[in-house]
Amino acid sequence: MLKLDDRDLKILAILSREGRISKAELAKRVNLSAAPAWERLRRLEEAGLIAGYRAEIALKKLAPHVTVFMAAELESHRAQDFQLFERALSPLDEVVACWAVGGGFDYILQIVTRDIDAYQRLVDHLLEAKVGLSRYFTYVVTKSVKLTAPPLVRLLGMPAQE
Repeated sequence: MLKLDDRDLKILAILSREGRISKAELAKRVNLSAAPAWERLRRLEEAGLIAGYRAEIALKKLAPHVTVFMAAELESHRAQDFQLFERALSPLDEVVACWAVGGGFDYILQIVTRDIDAYQRLVDHLLEAKVGLSRYFTYVVTKSVKLTAPPLVRLLGMPAQE
């Protein structure tokens, strides 16, 4: 396990909000010269703490789309049933996120399609593929209210510095 200090955590917090920040600006914000800041960044990447960088696309400006959250319940709860369902989701690009959850449902899926008809075709495909889906509940997103990076400082029980 990589030992992290306050500067490492600050680097992670900044990158989680500003993935395109320049290395020079990042170094300045964590009060380091460029070379030590870059070395810390490389170490965090190599340790797998930075899983990747990506752009947040303004889909509304790009193309018509609908975001749907689906609560899914499987027919059976054996390990192979969960594995079958999860493998079936892997090639479906429209399923942009999926979480196994405890409680009344087995999974929560985030799905982005062109329209509701495309969403329904995807659901029909899952039902016809016999991957164990017994019930599902559809929640159509009407507007995005908040989407932020995780609160790293609070998760680690550290005092806020920024």
